[in-house]
Formats: sequence, C-alpha cells, structure tokens
Amino acid sequence: MIWILLVLLYGVLKGLREIAKKKALEKNTVMEVLIAYTFLSFVFVLPQVPNAGGLEGRFYFYIAVKAFAVFLAWICSFQSIKHLPVSLYGILDLSRVLFATSFGVFALGESLSAMQAIGLATVCLGLLLLKFRIPLGKRKTDDLSASIIEENSAEKKKAPTFFVILALISCLLNAVSGFLDKVLMKDISSSQLQFWYMLFMVVYYALYMVAARTKVSMSVVKNKWIWILALMFIIGDKALFIANGIPESRITVMTLIKQSGCLITILGGYLVFKEKDIAYKLFCASVVIAGILIGMLRL
Repeated sequence: MIWILLVLLYGVLKGLREIAKKKALEKNTVMEVLIAYTFLSFVFVLPQVPNAGGLEGRFYFYIAVKAFAVFLAWICSFQSIKHLPVSLYGILDLSRVLFATSFGVFALGESLSAMQAIGLATVCLGLLLLKFRIPLGKRKTDDLSASIIEENSAEKKKAPTFFVILALISCLLNAVSGFLDKVLMKDISSSQLQFWYMLFMVVYYALYMVAARTKVSMSVVKNKWIWILALMFIIGDKALFIANGIPESRITVMTLIKQSGCLITILGGYLVFKEKDIAYKLFCASVVIAGILIGMLRL
C-alpha cells in the first residue's frame, strides 16, 4: 500500500529531524532556530502557490487552527529537546500514539481490530517500561525522573520534569494536527494544505517576534542544520499529506507507523551525541516497534 510507504518515509525523516534539531540548537537559541526553520520551510513551499487557490472560507479557519496547534507544539518540543537527551525525547514522543489513536477512534469513528488493540497495548507497555524501569543486572529500579539524565552535561544532572511535560504537551498538540490533516485532506489537496499551513505558521512566528521583541542573529543563515531541518520537514509533510488524502489510509494505523522514527532518534543519540544507557532505551523502543508491527498485521 502506497500510503504505508509514504507514512514510513515521514517517520524516518521525523527521526532524523530530532537529531538535526538538537544539532541546530547547539549554535542558535530555540526561537532563532524556530523562526528561521519556519521561514525557510515556507520558502520551500512557494512553488506550490499556483495550486494553492480555490479554497472555501471555512478551510482557512481549520488550517489556521492546525497551524496554531503546531506553532505551540514546536515551541514545546524544541524547548524539551534542548534540555533532554535526544534518545529519551524520541521515546517520549511515542506517547503521541495514544493521543492520535483516541482522536481516530472517538472523533473519526475508526474501529480498532483485535490485532491493532494488542499492538496499541504493546506500545503502551513499551512506554511504561521506560517510566517504571526494570532492573538490569545490578541496577536498581528507577522512575522516569531518575532515568532522565542530561547526558551532555558534565555534572549529569537530572533533567527537570518540566521539560518532560513539555514533550508530552507537544505530542498532544501534534495529535490534534494529525487529526485535522485527515479531516482536511478529504476535501483539499496536499499543495493547498501545505502552502496555507506554512503561511499561517510564518504569520504566527512574525507576531511572536513583534510581541516578544525577539531578535534573530544572522548566524542562522550559516547554521546548516536549519536548512537540513526545513528540507526534511517539507518532504516529510508532503508525503504525510498525500497519505492522508488516500481514502484507504487510517489515522490509527498511520500513527503507529510514524513511530518507526524512534529507533533512528535513539541510535542518533548514541552515534552523534554519545548518550549513554542506549541499550535499555532500545529495549523499550523495540517493545514499541513490536506493537507497531502487530498493529499493522492483516492490513
């Protein structure tokens, strides 16, 4: 099924984006990266202008709501990923599967098959294993607050719970965005959604800059990770919008497939940032991925 491959592409690019975010934030502040990232992404979608017209008035409102949800989600996610190990953030991000599945079942009326219900339960198990850590060898059981370590810090201090909460808020807001994608793509094209969505994002960040008197250093132009981020974002979102426009696609299944990027994020934490405790995080992620595969059976 083509929509499965498109969502898988989105998941892989999403995992790579989390690594790129962390690298970009090493050279610029959160808001500098966000503003430059959003503007560049909008520039990349400008070629779609000829295909973006012809929308009914109500769709502009729905797209504006989606863009505002993502605007807030990005602020939360960039703040959390700056202060948390990227490998841990990748697993926390898997919690969006719970929010998105709820929207699919209760708002869109999608049904869960027995295998999808088992898969979802397995995903939840993987997340719980991260929170209530199973002792391995001589290690003692830790809760999430004890296992979240600022591994890039010389003092290796515990990361504030505040940033974990921000990561979960981001997951909820992204689930709202995913729900609106599925609803909107029944009536509009991917080019229309992507152009207007990014235009609203630029407007929101412009208003934020004015209200907060935020200044952006020209060093963002030399930050190659921001350019890479924007390019991966546009390609991934385009694939996701097209997948949402295919009638056979289901938000409950798409949400499971998206989480495949978690493995890339965890491996990136080890290979790029030299984060520790990767083995246990991979174990938790493997449980989650197993749940995804179970949920995809008999599609």
